[in-house]
Amino acid sequence: MSSSVQLFRGQRYQELKGQCLLQGRLFEDPEFPASGESLFYDSAAKGKVEWKRPKDLCEDPHLLVDGMSSHDFHQGKLGNCWFVAACSCLALRKSLWQQVIPDYKEQEWDPQNPRKYAGIFRFRFWHFGEWTEVVVDDLLPTENGDLIYCHSNVRNEFWSALLEKAYAKLAGSYQALDGGCAAEALVDFTGAVAESINLEEGKYGEVISEQMKLFEDLMKVHKRGGFISCFISESSGRPSEAETEMGLIVGHAYSVTDIRKLRLGERLLFSFKAEKLFMIRLRNPWGRKEWHGAWSDSSEEWKKVSDSERKNLGLTVKNDGEFWMTFEDWCKNFTDVDICRTVNTSYFSLHKTWEKEMMFGAWAKHPEPLLNRSGGCFDNRETFLQNPQYLFDVKKAEDKVLVSLQQEDRRKYKKEGKGDNITIGFEILKVEDNRRYRLHKLTVQERVATSPYSNTRSVFLRRTLQRGRYALIPTTYIPGVPTAFILRLYTDVPSKLRELKADKPKMTCWSLLCGYPRRVTQIKVHSAEGLQKQDSSGGADPYVLIKCEKQSRRSPVQRGTTSPTFNTQVIFYSKDIDSPVTIQVWSSSLFLRDTFLGQAVLAASPGEPRQRQRLRLRG
Repeated sequence: MSSSVQLFRGQRYQELKGQCLLQGRLFEDPEFPASGESLFYDSAAKGKVEWKRPKDLCEDPHLLVDGMSSHDFHQGKLGNCWFVAACSCLALRKSLWQQVIPDYKEQEWDPQNPRKYAGIFRFRFWHFGEWTEVVVDDLLPTENGDLIYCHSNVRNEFWSALLEKAYAKLAGSYQALDGGCAAEALVDFTGAVAESINLEEGKYGEVISEQMKLFEDLMKVHKRGGFISCFISESSGRPSEAETEMGLIVGHAYSVTDIRKLRLGERLLFSFKAEKLFMIRLRNPWGRKEWHGAWSDSSEEWKKVSDSERKNLGLTVKNDGEFWMTFEDWCKNFTDVDICRTVNTSYFSLHKTWEKEMMFGAWAKHPEPLLNRSGGCFDNRETFLQNPQYLFDVKKAEDKVLVSLQQEDRRKYKKEGKGDNITIGFEILKVEDNRRYRLHKLTVQERVATSPYSNTRSVFLRRTLQRGRYALIPTTYIPGVPTAFILRLYTDVPSKLRELKADKPKMTCWSLLCGYPRRVTQIKVHSAEGLQKQDSSGGADPYVLIKCEKQSRRSPVQRGTTSPTFNTQVIFYSKDIDSPVTIQVWSSSLFLRDTFLGQAVLAASPGEPRQRQRLRLRG
């Protein structure tokens, strides 16, 4: 975690705690008071609530009792099963929950020194790109002496209730947590990258090959410290919280607590003679209501599994909300899965290390087209390029690229009736290898990837891209919707992600003396064929060199071919409107001078045809 931590509302934990201890009083948070405004953003929402401290609810309160477990807690009256599912996932990773609850031992009640207790706690969340510390008091909302929201199985354990209070403060109120997405909470807990998959649209319940790919991917995510949650969409035709024939709850977030390959049968000396099963374990945040189908807790199928294997899998035959099912049944019964990947950027890891770039940006409206930065999606052809634009480079022959676009958390605007997420997405265009200024018209550029467009807080895309320069254009679906965003890009080698801000070359005193560009030429060299053979095997190692005035650009070398595909784009800003463009083809040599294979010269006047041309190489 970054050493730089922001303080929410400027509140310093140690300073506030010190003041309370000095004055012999328990902390009361003026920024999130024990009153209705902290509970509700809607004045019509009512309820008889008493705010009580843990010492008023039990004799021996603790932050944690016997450590943390995904079975520790249950959802209360708030519709935030998604938050509880996220907490279940977080509880599985000690290194991560210790980031969220810093110095948890120091924050713990000390029965030997009750005077050291000041009724103040702190939690940390990854809030819009920065770790942010949130301070809360220990006054919790109750009815008839019971916690009404998230609470522990153990009456004297309070970490989940206090964590929920800090998260509600960050969102503006407890009511702002009513309805949400587990992936969003997990991003806030870890800084991970969120991805949502629709299992129905991807036909994962029908196509076995896709099902197996997804299983391997999810197993890798789980093994590498990522998080997975799933739910059955209400759009499946069933009302929210309806129970299916198999005991699953519609519109309810389940956390995935394990993924395994299970072998049935006898182990022989050198091999398994066994049936292989792909299994997934889930937890219902209610702590009850489980799957009734194959491989449910007390089903016949478990008789095929030895006692030791059952113990290894953690199978318990009781209604505790946790259960196993086959991956095939999971794909057929659930409609959506949220995945949070903890993308590894450490150079000291055994697993693949990614290079990370992060940019903060915003969509902003302006009546002047050159200054407008809220142009909407690609369908809005007239305004699409009036969005923020970012450049990055793929340096390898091909590289896998991960992109995450995240809008600001809008829950704080719920009081104003504007708390819903905006539909967002992004486009990736392959552009000229020497582009340095904003795009204003699409000509030779190639549209290579489009993210899903979704009203989730973040959208994610994985793509393998060829060597070259790319423009990444984040957009709202509809033009003219202002909000802030974070863009994160992960590549195998550094990509130099940067924003394109200038529209054209800058006018300077030097340009007054030497001339300012009067013509812009964009060229894409697609391929060449019939080149001279340069080696005994009948091949060549060609590259293309494109020149105009004193500017030039060279393509990567294509090895062992006399019919190379270059797909090289360039842009030239020329001072002389009649300057020709020269396209030369050379063959690369490791030991001797490169061999000239021919050239073509273009007048490149504004009247030149824009469609693809075939030119004969001369010389």
